[in-house]
Amino acid sequence: MDKNAHNQIEIWLLDDDDIVRSTTAQWLRLSDYKVREFQEASDIIAHLSIGEPCIIVSDIRMEPMDGLTLMTHCLTQESELPFILITGHGDVDTAVNALRDGAFDFLEKPFDPNRLLQTVEKAIQLRKVQCQHANQSQYLGDIQGLEESIIGQHEQMIRVRHQIRTFASMDTHVIVYGKTGCGKELVARALHDCSPRSTQPFVAINCAAIPADLFESELFGHEAGSFTGANKKRVGKLEHASGGTLFLDEIESMPLAMQIKLLRVLQENQLERIGSNHTIKIDLRVVAAAKNDLQTLENFRQDLFFRLNVSQIHLPDLRCRGADIPLLFEHFCRLAVKERGGDVRQLSPIDHETLTLYGWPGNVRELRNVALRYALEPNTSVAKILAGYQAQDDIDTQSPLPLSVKVQEFERSLIEASIRQQKGNIQLVLEQLQLPRRTLNQKMQKYGLNRADYLN
Repeated sequence: MDKNAHNQIEIWLLDDDDIVRSTTAQWLRLSDYKVREFQEASDIIAHLSIGEPCIIVSDIRMEPMDGLTLMTHCLTQESELPFILITGHGDVDTAVNALRDGAFDFLEKPFDPNRLLQTVEKAIQLRKVQCQHANQSQYLGDIQGLEESIIGQHEQMIRVRHQIRTFASMDTHVIVYGKTGCGKELVARALHDCSPRSTQPFVAINCAAIPADLFESELFGHEAGSFTGANKKRVGKLEHASGGTLFLDEIESMPLAMQIKLLRVLQENQLERIGSNHTIKIDLRVVAAAKNDLQTLENFRQDLFFRLNVSQIHLPDLRCRGADIPLLFEHFCRLAVKERGGDVRQLSPIDHETLTLYGWPGNVRELRNVALRYALEPNTSVAKILAGYQAQDDIDTQSPLPLSVKVQEFERSLIEASIRQQKGNIQLVLEQLQLPRRTLNQKMQKYGLNRADYLN
C-alpha cells in the first residue's frame, strides 16, 4: 500500500452504533489509515469543505439524518468526493441505486474486513489524484515570471530556477547538461530573458544539424564572392548575436576545426567574415548545451571547455521528477485546449499511475506530445496513446509500460469496446462481459469511462 497516501487522505467514518464504529475504525488504523470518527451526519456537514483530503464511509440507516441524505448533500457540494455506503441486507437495492447517483461503492453488512480495506484503498487513490489535480491547477494558476517557463515543484527544478536567476545577472558563459527533450533551450532562453541582454538577440544553433562544410559560413558569415555560391554578403550567427545570447545546442557535435575558431572568438571578442581582412568587434554570451560531460569527451577541446565552463546547470530526466510529471501533463493539456478549444480532462487513477510509472525516454518533449493527443482525443487514455490500441492477440511485450499498466489498459480497452458496441446500453454490456453491475461501475469509474460519451 502507498503509505504516503494514508498520511495525506483521511477516512471519515460515520456510524451511530458506537461499537460498530470503534471496531471498524480500529481495523482501519491497524492497517495504517488515518481515521476520523463521527456519530452524526450533521458533524460531517459542519467540518466538510471543498477539496477536503478525505473519503467518507457512512452507514445508511441513522437518525436524524440517514447516509443517503448525507451523501446527496456532500456530492452536491463536491460531486467527485468518494462516498462509500455501509448497508444492511434490506438496503442493497437502495445502495445499487446510490451508485447511479454518485456513490463510490457500498459494503453489505456483515462485510469482510479485507473487502473494506480494498474499497477504501481504491477510494483513497482516487481522492489522492483529485487533490493532486486541484493543487496542480492552483499552482498553474498562480505561477508567474520564471516559473511560467520553467515549471516544476521538484527540488531539482527549484534549484534550476535559482541557478537561472543567479547566473543571468552574472553575464558569464554557461553549460547546460541534460538528455534530449529535457528543455535545455528553454533554460537558455530563460537565462537570456532574465539577463541585462534580454532586449538583444537570442540566437540558437543546433550544431548537430549544420553540415561540416557550411559550419564556418553559418557562424562567421562571408563576403560576396568569397567562395562559389556566395553571391552576396552574409552576416553570421556570431555577429548577429552580438550584444545578446548565443545558444549552441549539442555543442559536442561541433567539428574540431570550428572549436578552435570559436575559442579564438571568445578570447578576443572579435571575428572576421570569410573572405574579409577586417575584424568585427562582438560582445557575446554563450550558453552551450550538451548531453554528456564535455570534459570527458575525446573530440571536444579542453581549452574550449574551460572557456565555457564558468557555470553549469544540470537538468534531471523527467522520470526522476515524480509529481512534476502529472503537473507538466496538465500544463500541456491546458495549452492544447487553449489553442484548439474543449475542456481539460481530469486524469483517472490508471492514467495517473501510467504517467508516473512510464520511463519517458523522450523526456518533456515526449510528455508534451502525449498530452496533446490526450487533450484532442476525449475517449482515449494515456496508456493507449503510449502503447497503441492492441487486439487481444497482439500485446506488445516490448513496450516500456509496466505489466500492471498493460493488464489494466487491456481490461479498459475491452470494456470501452463493449460500451461502444452496445452504444451505451449498460445492461447489454453487463450481459456481454458477464460482470456484476457494481463491478462494472467500479471499473468504469477507475478507467474514466462515461456512458454518456457512447450514446447515439
